[in-house]
Amino acid sequence: MTGWIRAALAAATLLMTSSAGHAREQVDVALVLAVDVSRSMSAMELEIQRDGYAAALNHPDVIRAIGQGAYGRIAVTMFEWAGNNTIREVFDWTLVETGADADRLSAIVGKSQPVGMRRTSISGAILHALRRLEEAPVDGFRKVIDISGDGPNNQGQPVLAAREIALANRIVINGLPLMTSDGPGSGFNIADLDAYYSECVIGGPGSFLVPVTSWDQFPEAIRRKLILEIGGLPAMEQSVVPAQVSPGLGFRPSSEPYDCLIGEKIWDQRRWMFDDP
Repeated sequence: MTGWIRAALAAATLLMTSSAGHAREQVDVALVLAVDVSRSMSAMELEIQRDGYAAALNHPDVIRAIGQGAYGRIAVTMFEWAGNNTIREVFDWTLVETGADADRLSAIVGKSQPVGMRRTSISGAILHALRRLEEAPVDGFRKVIDISGDGPNNQGQPVLAAREIALANRIVINGLPLMTSDGPGSGFNIADLDAYYSECVIGGPGSFLVPVTSWDQFPEAIRRKLILEIGGLPAMEQSVVPAQVSPGLGFRPSSEPYDCLIGEKIWDQRRWMFDDP
């Protein structure tokens, strides 16, 4: 076991035990929405992403999925991320039981003004999401990190180290890889971002990803993803699942190792081309 994995597991023990023993309200899912706003995304893409989340949060199908849970409520929080420790909270932990609850969150997101920020630290986003889960005033039957992004990790610690903390605590990471190339920093993107997310980012019982190849797909993709996350059941198998690959999505064969440091290597090779995307 490498040093950074040992450090990650040690941090996980400290991170996730501090709230033990305190009775908290039960919810079906404690869901963290981690939304990429790195400079590789254009202003138009940021707007489409914002509007897509706003529309999904109070969609009737999402409300129906919430109502069908054992507790009939979820808790959700959202933040925007880019570089390591570059975080902007959109809304704090909020209980959602009714359409009115969801409408309030949708309005908050719809009025937000996302601003592109430098670099891409998926690991930093995961670690921040873990801190948000530790701070949650509820006890989620399932704990899920929903992370979107249009490129690989290129700053902060290796993404596998952050993922290891989540997996050690049976926290699910689902992915929404944005496989578009319209932004100003597309030179740092990779063609097989779905494979990268599958091999390096997502994990935990029942984890999945929903690739987006064009922005007109985004509203439906995020709505479908939320419904699956809210209505899904945890896997019966107790072992940690590093990734769940759906057949037919074009991922490389699992027998071929994937370089999860590809983003860092591309940054080192091409950083002179752009101003810190």
